Amino acid sequence: MLLTIFDLMRITFAFSAILLASGCSAVVPSQTPAPTETPAPMPAPTPAPTPAPAPVSQPSGNWTDWPLAQGNWVYRKDERGSIALFGAPNAKAAFMIRCDQGRNQLFLSREGVVANSGAQMTLRASSGLQSYPARNSGGALNYAAIALPVTDYMMDRIAFSRGRFAVQTTGLASLAIPIWPEFTRVVEDCRN
Repeated sequence: MLLTIFDLMRITFAFSAILLASGCSAVVPSQTPAPTETPAPMPAPTPAPTPAPAPVSQPSGNWTDWPLAQGNWVYRKDERGSIALFGAPNAKAAFMIRCDQGRNQLFLSREGVVANSGAQMTLRASSGLQSYPARNSGGALNYAAIALPVTDYMMDRIAFSRGRFAVQTTGLASLAIPIWPEFTRVVEDCRN
């Protein structure tokens, strides 16, 4: 028997179809598999607790014996009123007092950020002390600030303090700052 090319092609096609069908067939199990349990969801990871801020080193003894903060006072006027800044030359001010004539207020700011809403800024002078609620000034500057009416008597106490006054703010190092005329000049600008 002699096979033609067409016969060979038909045989090859039939054989390929059988092989292809047998390779694709799936084995049907005789039983339905047991339902699998869905694993319980993993609990969300607990974030690591935020470490408490390191305690700030405070000067010891009477505030009148603390070393004076290093720096100078600089006074200037601007569109809001006047400002006096205290600190080292070519550095961020450690302390400032601003007269905002539009608001008829004085703003005293100390470099640093307070950590909680109950923070206080205490001002000390030779003739007394006064505490005020402090808040962060916000923006790009990192300062704790207080706002006072221009008539606040503590400004007079500081102006007449014996060579220095102190600024103590919750969570920040305390400062003993020399009292120079620039401070008083800002207060007087706001009162006139």
